[in-house]
Amino acid sequence: MPTAMIARHRTFALIAAIATLPLSACTTARPAGPIEVTRFIAPDSRAQLGDTTLRVETAPGSQEQGLAMLPYTQAVARELSTFGYAENARPSARQLASVSVEREQLTEGGRRSPVSVGAGGSAGSYGSGVGLGVGINLGGGADERVITRLSVSLRDVTSGTVLWEGRARLDAPVGSRLAQSDAAAAALAEALFRGFPGNSGETIEVEVNP
Repeated sequence: MPTAMIARHRTFALIAAIATLPLSACTTARPAGPIEVTRFIAPDSRAQLGDTTLRVETAPGSQEQGLAMLPYTQAVARELSTFGYAENARPSARQLASVSVEREQLTEGGRRSPVSVGAGGSAGSYGSGVGLGVGINLGGGADERVITRLSVSLRDVTSGTVLWEGRARLDAPVGSRLAQSDAAAAALAEALFRGFPGNSGETIEVEVNP
């Protein structure tokens, strides 16, 4: 067989082999993160932040409510405890942490839809480590993402003054662990309170382990 014909035969064979590869071999999901974090501090309020009693609640306007919020309120309380905040009974808590969460799934076509969260696994009271299942398609396409936004405000209970506000945003592929509430909550809270209280008005990026 002439050399030119052999070369063409090999080229066609290579093209055919590539064409038979599964689509998943040619498309790879972007990894999660980094988490975008922005904090705001009220003037002259730094001295009031930390080392006091606290209660953690779901903000009235939060997209997520009830059991779906447990991983997030628990994660916020856990991170704030490292700065001297101690959860206390409602009547005696000096500051209130209001926690709000929004979650949505972004499809390959650019469409957005809310992520439904339902109880799954163990159940119990606040602080018991309730497991939650997320209603998303874990076999989604390479460009399908779950966007989770965590917002927290710290307010003085007596005066009602907002002392500190922060928000964090996580963009994770549908199939990753960070698309699940427990992992997302831990990563977002850790990022949000890293270097607390932070610099007012500054946006930082915190890398995460996908």
